[in-house]
Amino acid sequence: MDPRSTAQDVHRCGLCETAILHSYCDFCHVNLCKPCIGEHISDGYDKHKIVPFQERRSTLIFPKCEMHPQKNSEFQCKDCNNIIVCSSCAVSKQHKGHDFVEITEVYKTKKEVIEKDTKELENNISPTYEEIALEVENQLANLDGGYDKIRTTISKHGEEWHKEIDIVINKVKTEISEIKVKHREHLQKHLKEVKQIQSFIKQTLLALKELEQSTDVSSTIEYSSTIKEFSKIPPKVMVTMATFIPKPIEPRKLYSLFGQLTSLFTATEETALSQSQPKSSVRELCDEPELVATINAGYYGLHKVICLNEERIWVRGLTGDIKCFNIGGLLIQTIKTKSGDKPFDIALDSDENILYNDRKTRTVNKIKNGLTEELIRLQEWSPVNLCVTSTEDVLVSMYNDSKTRCQTKVVRFSGYTEKQTIQFDSEYKPLYSGAITTKYISENRNHDICVADHGAGAVVVVNQDGKFRWRYSGHFSITRSKTFRPSGITTDSQNRILTSDSTSVKHCIHILDQNGQFVRYIDTCNLRYPGGVCVDNNDNLFVCEEAKGNIKKIRYLK
Repeated sequence: MDPRSTAQDVHRCGLCETAILHSYCDFCHVNLCKPCIGEHISDGYDKHKIVPFQERRSTLIFPKCEMHPQKNSEFQCKDCNNIIVCSSCAVSKQHKGHDFVEITEVYKTKKEVIEKDTKELENNISPTYEEIALEVENQLANLDGGYDKIRTTISKHGEEWHKEIDIVINKVKTEISEIKVKHREHLQKHLKEVKQIQSFIKQTLLALKELEQSTDVSSTIEYSSTIKEFSKIPPKVMVTMATFIPKPIEPRKLYSLFGQLTSLFTATEETALSQSQPKSSVRELCDEPELVATINAGYYGLHKVICLNEERIWVRGLTGDIKCFNIGGLLIQTIKTKSGDKPFDIALDSDENILYNDRKTRTVNKIKNGLTEELIRLQEWSPVNLCVTSTEDVLVSMYNDSKTRCQTKVVRFSGYTEKQTIQFDSEYKPLYSGAITTKYISENRNHDICVADHGAGAVVVVNQDGKFRWRYSGHFSITRSKTFRPSGITTDSQNRILTSDSTSVKHCIHILDQNGQFVRYIDTCNLRYPGGVCVDNNDNLFVCEEAKGNIKKIRYLK
């Protein structure tokens, strides 16, 4: 058997294809035996780089200088749009006094980016798309079974009816079939889009792996990361299966009385991919919320609580003190505001530095390592409430009490820079009430901006672009008051929204889903005048009792 056709065959010369290789041209990427080296470099030795085979792909291939073709470009001029130049250009009058960086450093940095992007695609983004595709495929697999159950229910209900209504039953079944077709189309379209992106990811991975092996400086430094684009996970399609609601048998108006089909409901859930944020599993609500702990903060008018874990629970009240407790009620730390006035709201950034606003000085301040730094200073507006977003922006609700009328808005800041103003809906009507009352803010995991507008008696939600999504004004049974005054707001890992309601008639927490639909109340645990609310990293709920000065920890998820 020809040894060259077996898996154990040794490497052969790329020119003669017979002799065992000895060297390698690191410029042309060709295997060479000793006799063929001369033939290979016959067109000019300087054009080639002959190295031992074991040292192949160890030589960087620099681009030639446009001004001095005989020289390699080994520098990048930072003052000239990062053009690459040779040493002669670097000392020329054209580049006198300019800042240069060695191109090998740029090459090394880009290689690190390529390696990081490859790992991100392989370990995070690609598996995420695999999960999305699998979820949609499972929905498609269960589609027939789910709709078959509905058809069975329809049939059983139809058997109770007289034969003359069979035509009505068939008509409803036809509608179900049409809805199923639309349901399937929605899922198949989403699956197609996801798989198309998966294909792009695979192509990108192949290209990145080639770049990882490449020693071509030009193609490497020209690489532009696509991680940001791929990290924009497509909206999660949520198609709610239709249901059949039977009605009592009445011979007249057969079709209208036979039953009701809910429409096919399709919603999207924006997903932000983050390496630092673990994926959350589905967690159901407890049958009965449980009071886990009660902490007495020691002063009246407790309005805000922030908690990441049981060791550091931050609160603020009606004094200039911002206090930190542990779950056992031990006072860990007290921070005083710079002006001595009470902070109207507090927040935590990703480094667990405290942010607070001061309505007297119209500022938002950060306390870091015991020092107070002014982040934002407003001119004609006064800050009300604030929160820090997942992208480290700061959202501030504010009011302008002019002589004509009071205006309120929410503004997004990045550092000192105002990035976005949210004030009106598509018809240029104010989104928020003009009353100078609390407008607590929270960002959902789909980047919706949720505001508890106490003056309007409503929770107002806009998307990341500031476009109005929905408004919730309370969910009232016969026994409940028709007054809703949200006094705090937070969101959990399931995109649910929790808002406190402390009117004189009732003391409870409203739980809503991400689309503003009422889910349930938390009106147990002996809550009295609940105000500020937050959830920790484990979805435990912390509630301020304003009058008593207590913080209550409540477990509401299984």
